[in-house]
Amino acid sequence: MSDEYLLKLRGIEKSFPGVKALKNVDFTLRKGEIHALMGENGAGKSTLIKILTGVYPKDDGEISIEGKSVSIHSPKDAQENGISTVYQEITLCPNLTVAENMFIGRKKEKWVNHKSYEKKADEQLKSLGIPVKGSKQLGKCSLAVQQMVAIARAVDMNCKVLILDEPTSSLDDKEVKMLFDLMIDLKAKGVGIIFVTHFLEQVYEVSDRITVLRNGELVGEYLTRDLPQVMLVSKMMGKELNELDTFEESKVHESVDSEVFYESKNLCSDETNPFSFSIRKGEVNGFTGLLGSGRSEIVRAIFGADKVTKGKVFINGKEVKINRPIDAMKNGIGYLAEDRKRDGIIAELSVRENIILALQVMNGFFKPISRSESEAFADEYIKALNIKTASSETPVGSLSGGNQQKVILARWLLTHPDYLILDEPTRGIDVGTKLEIQKLILKLAKEGVSVTFISSEVEEMLRTCSRLIVMRDRHIVGELKGKDLNQTKVMKTIAKGGEK
Repeated sequence: MSDEYLLKLRGIEKSFPGVKALKNVDFTLRKGEIHALMGENGAGKSTLIKILTGVYPKDDGEISIEGKSVSIHSPKDAQENGISTVYQEITLCPNLTVAENMFIGRKKEKWVNHKSYEKKADEQLKSLGIPVKGSKQLGKCSLAVQQMVAIARAVDMNCKVLILDEPTSSLDDKEVKMLFDLMIDLKAKGVGIIFVTHFLEQVYEVSDRITVLRNGELVGEYLTRDLPQVMLVSKMMGKELNELDTFEESKVHESVDSEVFYESKNLCSDETNPFSFSIRKGEVNGFTGLLGSGRSEIVRAIFGADKVTKGKVFINGKEVKINRPIDAMKNGIGYLAEDRKRDGIIAELSVRENIILALQVMNGFFKPISRSESEAFADEYIKALNIKTASSETPVGSLSGGNQQKVILARWLLTHPDYLILDEPTRGIDVGTKLEIQKLILKLAKEGVSVTFISSEVEEMLRTCSRLIVMRDRHIVGELKGKDLNQTKVMKTIAKGGEK
């Protein structure tokens, strides 16, 4: 790895109304290295990246590339200085081919020779080891391949600095390995990579150095090999890990002997195979399985978000019909969806308006919640969940991902549900907020709320759930509890579920 600095940020400052987002932050990147940028939600990572990519103007500080001071006032300036970003949400056009996406916006000719572009794309893709042809429609590729195409586009634009913002959050293990192989290949070619992720294991697998931010300030810069994982977590959170130890001790893997709250028999939707499932009052259970196993489809059927085609549902032993989300809500069921941006927040509305949304739907729009009531509700849950926002009137879209997730949780808690379904509530959020949400889940269970918890991180589910339902190919293939609640047993059950 070269010692030559490719990128230097010195004394970067940025303020928003009422918030100092960055305070005298330094960051360096060398040629041919993978540098992890770490911190809790709200630490300043996104703001720093947006300054570097020209989305936000900096208030103060200096940016230099290869020793030369540069001014970046727009994404175009960033691109011209060799800075490219690949975001968690793919920003390419799924209806176009891979080649068209790679060269879109850069074609100078009046008439386009698609074959020549496809040939050029194929050469670039092959050189990077990306397993796709330029003629294939992008929307028919896996999410991992789509991200790699976005990276290939950046590389073809003479990218020197590549920013990868949560690139692995929706990928399975095989796809993550494909992406890491590409990152290592680019590193060998001299590209400097800024890697933003919340998966700590991945940081230690692929990064050379780590920079930690907290509350908009630089905590420190470290060689990855010199920073133990427990110390990284401590520096991100700004405290010792006694709380985590206490949390681990509070988790007891025992079956719940209370009454059954919800039960389905041979329930089936357009997206699931028939399944039978029950949960007791005060129980925390979860659905686990590989990406695409049907975890989300099952809970969408339970909530009535997907059309139910057959089967029976019982609440407290009484048969009910749940054909729509409003039916589920009126029967005491809340649902935090997997994709918070698509199915959760309404970005343009305020924190207050987002929090009261579900309760208002249940009340009916002819019985509006008064402004004073809604302000009181919002203030109560902002305080209870420690939501970091300038005020209850701040547009929720301007909050960090973890705080957006807390707003959606507040929305459902305000309805006082008997059964709360949480699908990936901790995806893409920081360690501290994850811990808060896990503690909240156990607290709700102690108060008698039934909770179904889904996470791609099996360790997180093992810490939180007293029973796991294992899925494969949209079928329930096993159930684990007690001494069988361990990662090895989960993997073996998934594997065995595929045997014919």
